[in-house]
Amino acid sequence: MPKKILVSACLVGFNVRYNASNKKVTNATLQRWQQEGRVVVCCPELAAGFSTPRPPAEIAAAASGADVLAQQAKVIDAAGNDVTAPYLLGAQLALDTARLHDCRFALLSDRSPSCGSQIIYDGSFNGKTQPGHGVTAELLRQNGVEVFSEHQIDELIARVESA
Repeated sequence: MPKKILVSACLVGFNVRYNASNKKVTNATLQRWQQEGRVVVCCPELAAGFSTPRPPAEIAAAASGADVLAQQAKVIDAAGNDVTAPYLLGAQLALDTARLHDCRFALLSDRSPSCGSQIIYDGSFNGKTQPGHGVTAELLRQNGVEVFSEHQIDELIARVESA
């Protein structure tokens, strides 16, 4: 049976980002996987009940998703609200979805406090980034799902084809 891949909804063209935009990735292999029914689309924030648009959020204090999962950091929105609980819920729902569909791989949107798999914002709300993982990306990794960013699509394709 072909491997399924969990993919951030914004990367396949859904306007689900905080500002109601998307980050659609145009790639022939990804399109073929969609046609074959191998792409499992997920937006952790929407699954957790956030609306679109919504205030941007960042992991506070230059921390990362691992810190949030360990209850050592919070996710804060631009208005100063603690939105950690819904981010944790969204991460768990994404993991549940990956398990339900036996997804061993995920293609997630970088820089997001949920889906960032290489880079996330530093919590200052001034556009600065840092190396790190979002809450969902980290929870998936901790549970054996290989996570790739939209900038690593060639690596993902190679990994899926070799699996």
